[in-house]
Amino acid sequence: MNSFEGIWVPLVTPFKHGKIDVNAVQELANYLVYSGVQGLVIGGTTGEGCALDKNEQQLLLAAVHEAVGNYCPLLFGLSGINTREFVDKVKRLKPDLLSGFLVSTPAYIRPSQEGLRLHFSAIAAATELPLVLYNVPARTGVNMNVDTVIELAQSRQFAAIKECSEQTRDLVARTRMPVLCGNDETLLNDLCLGASGAISAAAHIRPDLFVHLYKLVSAGHINQAHRLFEQLLPMITLLFSEPNPAPVKAALAVQGFITDSLRSPMTCMSALGKAALFKEVERVMNIVAGYNQPAFLNR
Repeated sequence: MNSFEGIWVPLVTPFKHGKIDVNAVQELANYLVYSGVQGLVIGGTTGEGCALDKNEQQLLLAAVHEAVGNYCPLLFGLSGINTREFVDKVKRLKPDLLSGFLVSTPAYIRPSQEGLRLHFSAIAAATELPLVLYNVPARTGVNMNVDTVIELAQSRQFAAIKECSEQTRDLVARTRMPVLCGNDETLLNDLCLGASGAISAAAHIRPDLFVHLYKLVSAGHINQAHRLFEQLLPMITLLFSEPNPAPVKAALAVQGFITDSLRSPMTCMSALGKAALFKEVERVMNIVAGYNQPAFLNR
């Protein structure tokens, strides 16, 4: 399997008394890897990366690497507004602990396609590690079009793309790069269109089922995959019914993995939202997969 295929999880950052809960993040990382996920993203949007200072970013990376770095690849999420900010972060993080970077388009400023090309090229020049492009127009306000991706893909350093718009079909048809679904509600559709996998926040919950879904599609068992996805979709919808990662953290907290804590301006999920979500999480936790599921799921 190519490193940038399969189900990846953008790891939440657990907090306890306002600080990173190292024990919790290591336990959670182990759980996800043991469940069969292909890799983890640290410090991304779901990981509240913008709320972490430089020392906390290093601490988080070191903690996750200590727990699972020998067993799965790790990407670090890069976001921001200006190119220099991205480059500084790339140079600061220890390359020996990472398999690459997940790099989003700059937020808010809405650069041109040429500006995007120059932005990503400057970041690539600052590191020898692979870069996974991240196109998320709903968050950044700018869409990186397929022609720009094709141009960047001429360099093998651009190893994959996490796609959150409706370009998956074109990207699969016109680029050499693996395309990773970034919108959990379209996961099955994107896999059927040829996406190589997903970076899925929802896969924090029953990651084994998301891995199984990916394997079913890869093996051509589309009807079985559709039935499984129909069981997952109500929970997925609720996990994004309020700003991410509040619902994901609420679901993990009720399972005992983390405390339900976010950093301002993010807030915890509403009581009404939790009531609906917890019912779905309980139902999904009781789904019996078509294989021998690991005993640790009975927590």
